[in-house]
Amino acid sequence: MSGLVLGAIRPCLEGAIPAMMATCAADGTPNVAYISQVYYVDERHVALSFQFFNKTRQNILANPYASVLVLHPVTAGFFRLHLRYLRTETEGPLFEGMKAQLAGIASHSGMANVFRLLGSDVYEVQTIEAVAGEPLPAPPARCGMLQVVRRCSEQLSRCTTLDDLLNAALAVLTDSLAVRHAMVLMLDPLTQRLYTVASCGYATSGVGSEIEMGDGVIGVAARERTPVRIMHMTSAYLYSQAVRSSLRADTPGLTLDQDIPYPGLREPHSQLAVPIVSVGRLLGVLFIESPNDLQFNFEDEDVLVAMAGQLGAAIDLLQVSPEPAEVVPPAAPLPVAVGSPLQVRHFRANDSIFINNHYLIKGVAGAIFWKLVTDFTQQGRTVFSNRELRLDPNLGLPDVADNLEARLLLLQRRLTEHGPHIRIEKTGRGRFQLALQRPVELTQMD
Repeated sequence: MSGLVLGAIRPCLEGAIPAMMATCAADGTPNVAYISQVYYVDERHVALSFQFFNKTRQNILANPYASVLVLHPVTAGFFRLHLRYLRTETEGPLFEGMKAQLAGIASHSGMANVFRLLGSDVYEVQTIEAVAGEPLPAPPARCGMLQVVRRCSEQLSRCTTLDDLLNAALAVLTDSLAVRHAMVLMLDPLTQRLYTVASCGYATSGVGSEIEMGDGVIGVAARERTPVRIMHMTSAYLYSQAVRSSLRADTPGLTLDQDIPYPGLREPHSQLAVPIVSVGRLLGVLFIESPNDLQFNFEDEDVLVAMAGQLGAAIDLLQVSPEPAEVVPPAAPLPVAVGSPLQVRHFRANDSIFINNHYLIKGVAGAIFWKLVTDFTQQGRTVFSNRELRLDPNLGLPDVADNLEARLLLLQRRLTEHGPHIRIEKTGRGRFQLALQRPVELTQMD
């Protein structure tokens, strides 16, 4: 590659400035056209956006060699890439990543109704050459990114609970990367929906809000298991809009509000979602966003991918670590519940829970809460263990990757937001207690 590698010119591949592509027909007739994207795949490959079946497309199918001229958005230096066409992808991670980025480019350039990705053309990069000229001085290298990865690794490796782990991850984002809006979502393997377990920077936490697989930047990153990054406000595509559909009432005759507002920005201009994967299984998504254009570049993406990898490994390790024996020591004495009873209703159809007509939670977390308060009212129990929950067939936990710690954390945080009268307090490894400041009256609804 004449001494140049793709990594050295990655700012040219961010989609800020259109590139020029030269191709030749089978008879040698040249053609030059602008293209919207030259997308970094790896150090040996790029992908170009296939949007129109035009002369460029015809030439490539007849003659697979092309030259592409890209421009550095800061130094104004030109670079020429000599490419060989390999294949076209019309679905999957690469296609979805380019589709998201193209949607942002189109909206930013006023071409939202014109640009539509038909495919991702993958090319082998044969050589890269710098075009002679007088470019501006290169900006100073962004320092400290490796230190951010190290700091993240050190902080996450010290965490012994999922709560600590999520708090540490958000702290690294805010303190080291100056990210102001972030959230972590976990996958419910039963419903195949993503639910928010932690967030920072929003007016409301949105803990418990849900996103469908494939919806928005978060849903697409989860479905395709690939990072998805946009750098401009996208008005004409699903990636742009904050996903505001969360929990839907699915019980006949139920009219109470079950919505937990999604905490995302109403008008995001930059978004980056990275899947959290461990041993090939999707666990969740790490997501950041900003009201500013061009806020996150490929270096931010690299850091988040590294962070998500360690998050996934740590979450898995916390789930499989041996739990203590079933002998549960007595908990500390709790205040006697006094005052008017809290009316707790459980809807059997979807395990949704309402406290004094206010929605709390549903699904497996709702079933767990109903077990806790039922055991309390019938047996006076306040002390429980993770182990007994895993062994309870009535909770509907999956046999593999039950995410019990994430569900308990979600329930704990929802109760904290709901008020001070009912809490879940951790008392040790794999143990917790139910603390009630007011009596409860339970009603089972069909």
